[in-house]
Parts: sequence; C-alpha cells; structure tokens
Amino acid sequence: MNYVRTALFLLWASLSVQAKDYPASLFGIYSDGATLNTRSIQYAIDHIHANGGGRLVFYVGRYLTGSVHLKSNVTLHLEEGAVLMGSLNPFDYDRHVWTALVFGENQQNIAITGKGVIDGQGRQLARNVVNVIQKGLVKDQFRFDRPEAEARAVLIYFKGCQRVKLQTVTLRNAASWVQIYDQCRNVQLSGITVDSKAYWNNDGIDIVDSDSVSVTDSYIDSSDDGICLKSHEASQVCQNIYVRNCTIRSSANAIKFGTASYGGFRNIKMVQNKVYDTYRSAIALEAVDGGFVENVEIDSLVAVNTGNAIFLRIGERVKGKKGRLENVRLSNIRVEVPATKADAGYEYEGPIEDMPRNVSPSSIVGMPDALVNNVTLKNVEIIYPGGGSSMVANVPTTALDKVPEKPTAYPDFSMFGELPAWGFYVRHAQNIRFDNVKLTCLKKDYRPAVVLDDVKQANLTPMFITDPDRKKQAVYSAHSSGLTLPGR
Repeated sequence: MNYVRTALFLLWASLSVQAKDYPASLFGIYSDGATLNTRSIQYAIDHIHANGGGRLVFYVGRYLTGSVHLKSNVTLHLEEGAVLMGSLNPFDYDRHVWTALVFGENQQNIAITGKGVIDGQGRQLARNVVNVIQKGLVKDQFRFDRPEAEARAVLIYFKGCQRVKLQTVTLRNAASWVQIYDQCRNVQLSGITVDSKAYWNNDGIDIVDSDSVSVTDSYIDSSDDGICLKSHEASQVCQNIYVRNCTIRSSANAIKFGTASYGGFRNIKMVQNKVYDTYRSAIALEAVDGGFVENVEIDSLVAVNTGNAIFLRIGERVKGKKGRLENVRLSNIRVEVPATKADAGYEYEGPIEDMPRNVSPSSIVGMPDALVNNVTLKNVEIIYPGGGSSMVANVPTTALDKVPEKPTAYPDFSMFGELPAWGFYVRHAQNIRFDNVKLTCLKKDYRPAVVLDDVKQANLTPMFITDPDRKKQAVYSAHSSGLTLPGR
C-alpha cells in the first residue's frame, strides 16, 4: 500500500501559523471559570485571522465558552493548566449538522496545541439538553431516552478543512462524539489524550470521508468506539489513514470502521497499537451500507481483556446495496479474551445483550452473494477462556443453518448470538489465509476451534490449536471447497 501522501503532509507544520502569539487576556477573555467568553474568543479568532494568523494563547485558568469557529491560519494554544470549558447551557452552542464547541468549516492551517485541556462538561450538558427537550423548547427524536448524538455538543467538528493539527492536548468529557474530521485533508493528531466517559456515544476519534490522516502516540479512553472511521456519503472515500503507537480502551470497539460505510475505505495502515479493557472487538471492519473496505493492514497489535478479537463483516443495511470487503492483512497480533465482561466497573458500560451465548469467537462473515475476499492472518495468537457449554445455547456443527444471516442488522461481533466455534467462525468468504495462527482454549469447550461454512480457497496452515478436549474435531467445514486444513 502507498502511504507516501500520509507522511508528506506532516511537512505542513513548518509553514503554518507561527506569525504571532496573542494572549487571551488581550481580548478581555477571563479565566475565572464563570464568565462566558464566547464572543470574546470569537473576536480574538477573527482578529488573528484578519491579521495574518497566529496563536491565541490561553494561560493557566478556566475559560468558559459556547461554540466558537476556528478560522484559517489560527491556532488555539492551551498552556499546561489552561482549561477551555464548555458551557452548561445548550443554547450557547451552534448547530451546523452537528452541535460543537469548536467548529472549523472549509478552513486551512488550523490547529489546537499545548498541554492544556478542552472539557465539554458533557454529563451535565447532556442532562440540560434532555431538560430543554422535555420542556418542548427543542425538537428531538429522543430515542432510548436520550437526545440524538447531533443535538449534544461534540468538542471538535472540522468539516472540509485542510492542514489540521492537534498536538498534546487533552480532550475530556464530551456530551457526544469527542472529535469529528469530516471530508478533511492532511490531518495530524499527535500525542493527544482522550478521556471521555461522560455520556453515551462518546466515540474517541471519528474520521469521516477524510484523506491523509495520521493519529500517533495518543491515548484514547472512551465509552464508545475508540478510533472510528466512517463514510457518510456514497460519493466519498475515507483513505490514506495511518495510526501508530496508540493505546485504546473502549466500552464498545477499539478500532472500528464501517458502521457508516456508504462510500468506502482504502489504504488504511495501523501499527504498534495497544488495546485493553474493551467490551467489544479489538478490530472490527465492516462494509454494511453499500460501500467498500479494501487495502487494510493492521500490524503489531496487543489486546488484553477484550471481549472479542477480530470481526469482519459484509452486510446489506441499504436494500439492494451489498458491501465489499477485500485485501485485508492482519499480522503480529496477540489478543487475550476474558470469560467475564471486559469493561465491568467503567462508567457507561457496554450493554449485556444477545444472551444466552457462550464467549464469541473471532469471525469473518460475508453474505451468500457477497463474499469477503483475500484476508490474511499472519503471526496471530488469540487466547480464549473456553468453558463453552451446550447447555447454554446449543448450535451443533451439523445445524449451521441455525446461525442467522441478518444482512440488515447493526453489525457487531455478538449479532448472531451463539456461534458454533470457540476460536474462529468463517462464513461466505474466499481466499482466506492463516499463516502461523495460534488459538488457545484454556478450559474445555463443546465447540470446535474453527468452523468454515461456504468458504472457497482457504489455506489454514500452519495453524496451532491448543484445546483441553483433544477428542473432538478441531476444524469443521461445510459447503466449502479448495481448503488446506491443519492436521491434529
């Protein structure tokens, strides 16, 4: 894959907004945590933009604000000890598709830097949004007894921007998704910290239909998906994405893309990342809305206490538009799956759902007329707790048709309920290669390690299976052809 553009765009920093520093106090911006500074901050941004660009510098203190709009060649610089605080009043925020604290729309050379904090005060803000909805002041679908995600303020919403940088800042407590980069180009997120468990839908980072994005040396702890790629428009592609040396914890999925997959994803590379205490999948790649996923490489990932290791899925949530998922390489990966709930004790835990079922295997699942194609797993080790019992939910390998297809369902590793394998379940796929894959089951499990159903041209050697129950068949295949399977 070609990631040259992703690397070259980093050179933009030397040409960006270094013209002049402006202290926040120059514009009558108060750091007392009580004065609403929205108009003063916006005036400062507009002034700096009109005078050739520069940095608006916030020193130690707490700066209360509603929505502000970042302009070209302007940097918000938060010194250590500076906190940009979101207002608790829902009417202090603008809504341009999304509600946000910091907007940037069709701007260039914009940045947020420094060791300070942006704190959305999201829990109380979200509750205040609920109050104005219930009073009839704001209309909202109010599904699941909560406001729609777009009605709650994200911390950052950048749309159509070029040459964007976030560096070393901490983003805390959004009322919705934390940060969105929508149809942006040349985005650098470096050394940032996301600590957002204040409310529902707290995705750590959302990259939507953007081109040439790097996320490096960052820490993400979120109550929803950690690093999430989306494609909202059929005419757009999310491409040339590079993620390196990040640590992720999530009460949903750690690395996920494709829940919104109307366009496509291509040329994605993720290396040397860590995942822990994550409720759903360490890796979830999904093409379920008519778009495509292609040319994805995930290398050197370690995941501990994670509810599921790998989930690849093609679906058809838009009638008549089947997804496409191909050319995926997963290498040098080690995952430890627990017997218990991986995010137990965290605020806003993932829901207990699709029960009863035993611990789910990793899965690669397409559709009968849309096969997952060309997936390679090399040097992959997954350790499972075992202990699966047929008394919980028996789906014997002789009755694979009991596993539902669910083409229109929301994609997630637990969507099929009980699966007939403890290690890997592969259905409706072709050109699958396992090279030095190690599957370990710590306790006896009534299921075989691997089940292949409607799989064409698969090579599962070398593969090493450790299972306390050596008497049962390790790999079971049905309706498949062109298989090379490991011996016992």
